[in-house]
Amino acid sequence: MSKNRSIDFWYEFASPYSYLSAMRIEAEAARHQIVVNWKPFLLGPIFRQLGYQDSPFNAQPAKLQYMWRDMKRCCDAQGLAFKRPDPFPGNAVKAARIAILGADQNWGASFTKGVFEAYFGRGDDMACEDVLRTILTAVAADNIDDIWGLAFSDGNKARLRLQTEHASTLNIFGAPTFLRDQELFWGNDRLENALAFSPP
Repeated sequence: MSKNRSIDFWYEFASPYSYLSAMRIEAEAARHQIVVNWKPFLLGPIFRQLGYQDSPFNAQPAKLQYMWRDMKRCCDAQGLAFKRPDPFPGNAVKAARIAILGADQNWGASFTKGVFEAYFGRGDDMACEDVLRTILTAVAADNIDDIWGLAFSDGNKARLRLQTEHASTLNIFGAPTFLRDQELFWGNDRLENALAFSPP
């Protein structure tokens, strides 16, 4: 069995399948006694490096239609609410800046799940300040104004930019992506493989 008892969970708030993973990864990881490291990043800069100006789903209408149907099936199977968001993809920058700040604090995972539930579960605008503040109020005991100020400080903005650049250096091209023992696994349906992975 691998000696690495953690998994890096790279996710993007505009990624439908990241929603599925975010809502189940803690329980699945706990079964393996593995700690989850939450790694929010932005896919937009990576997609542009790959030559996409929009979500690859939007470039193929048939694929987009299939994805929404598949998301409904998967959400039903997991007992998750689902409402097709509009616009898609939504602007995830503000949420990601807050999430990367929360990744080191006890409210980070709950905030992340709250944003996914708002965007994909209820169809709320995740770029809306009121939506994000409501989620923060529900999950964070600290002063919300202080958290907001730190999240949108120049230093934290740079931190998210560097994390996104680091994702690119790891050859991450989509979300969700899981990293175990320097091995990449892409897609919600590869979570179990990532958790069970043991290097040769």
